[in-house]
Amino acid sequence: MTELPRKAAARTARLAALPLGYAGRQAWGLGRRLGGKPAEAVLSDVQQRTAEQLFRTLGELKGGAMKFGQVLSVLEAALPEEVSAPYREHLTALQDSAPPMPTATVREQLTQHLGADWRERLVWLDGAPTAAASIGQVHRGRWVDHATGADGTERDVAVKVQYPGAGEALMSDLRQIARVARGVAPVFPGIDIKPLVAELQARAADELDYTLEAEAQSAYAEAFAGDPDIVVPGVVAVGGEVLVTEWMDSPYSLAHIIREGTQEERDHYGELFVRFLFEGPHRTGMLHADPHPGNFRILPGPDGEPGRLGVLDFGAVARLPGGTLPAAMGRLMRIALESDEESLVAGLREEGFIKEHIDVDPALVLSYLAPFVEPADHERFTFTREWMREQFERVNDPRAETFTLNTRLNLPTSYLLIHRTWLGGIGLLSQLGATAPFRGILEESLPGFAVD
Repeated sequence: MTELPRKAAARTARLAALPLGYAGRQAWGLGRRLGGKPAEAVLSDVQQRTAEQLFRTLGELKGGAMKFGQVLSVLEAALPEEVSAPYREHLTALQDSAPPMPTATVREQLTQHLGADWRERLVWLDGAPTAAASIGQVHRGRWVDHATGADGTERDVAVKVQYPGAGEALMSDLRQIARVARGVAPVFPGIDIKPLVAELQARAADELDYTLEAEAQSAYAEAFAGDPDIVVPGVVAVGGEVLVTEWMDSPYSLAHIIREGTQEERDHYGELFVRFLFEGPHRTGMLHADPHPGNFRILPGPDGEPGRLGVLDFGAVARLPGGTLPAAMGRLMRIALESDEESLVAGLREEGFIKEHIDVDPALVLSYLAPFVEPADHERFTFTREWMREQFERVNDPRAETFTLNTRLNLPTSYLLIHRTWLGGIGLLSQLGATAPFRGILEESLPGFAVD
């Protein structure tokens, strides 16, 4: 067996062990309940042990396993504190790190995808990666573009190199995760894991295509050139499984602010994140759809004051029909804030969120959705883990009237990536604990939301 199939088989075996581990913990939990331990305490123990195995496994893998883990890591804020606290370190580690590939492999990839003469342009390359993600890793280098600069001026660049066989590993892992979703679901009550994996599978081909990523990043870099708050590095070169971009000199990512930031930093960078999220589609016709903290870099201002926000990784973007976020999205949010339940249901039907043959109680629909649009009802809203946790517990409470409504609503295909980005963005803001002028930003940048 060659090295690549051997590693793939090992990943599959470890992922397949997740539901077996969960089944064993359920049996262990049943024994403890029979022994007199309270059901709530047993459930917490089972969730903690399941999460520890899950994120330890995902944190050591690449491909789809790590991609899935990065998406879940943004939703950590929705977990009960007594469950999330013991393994928060496993979650946040997924946002900034992955095992590196050998230097020889990196050079082979550069030769294959940039050409045998790559050393004439990439005159220096750091042997150790500066960052690693689910399908590739980044090295710092120095680039000379002889075609445009006769003087041979050097500039610092980031060289993103895809792991050999990343496409095969990505799809294999996602298929396996889909099969073992039952063993993952207990960690995230209230989150439907299968549609999340299906959406990741649908977008995998785009994320593997560095030419598409280069096109998206170039569009964003041009749109935000000269912006006082947002920095997007320009594209220098692209070839197959290698992408070269301008270097961004940043000491750390938003993951650092989540762990150690002051409240001033949390509020400042949280506001810049929201502004980028909604201003990006307005300027480019695309939505940056991978809002985990590792993709957002901190560029401190003078004397260490909060500064600009750098944005990386444009592999996952939604190319929006009509070049903008749906105007219906803003209108429906405004209608929900105005408590117009009949118009809300009519608008949801028109957009395909409620299918024609499904009957719903308009008052219940408003009750179900109102908390999700609550941030837009305040001049400044403070996102907290407690607030996000309340929303997930509310929709997952079988005693609540709105519990069964979730099964009667439909998520149209055109909103899949928007929904994932919205959920991930809210999760990131809740991890930050940021206070932001959410409503004002929506009025400026979300079509359909502003009052005429």
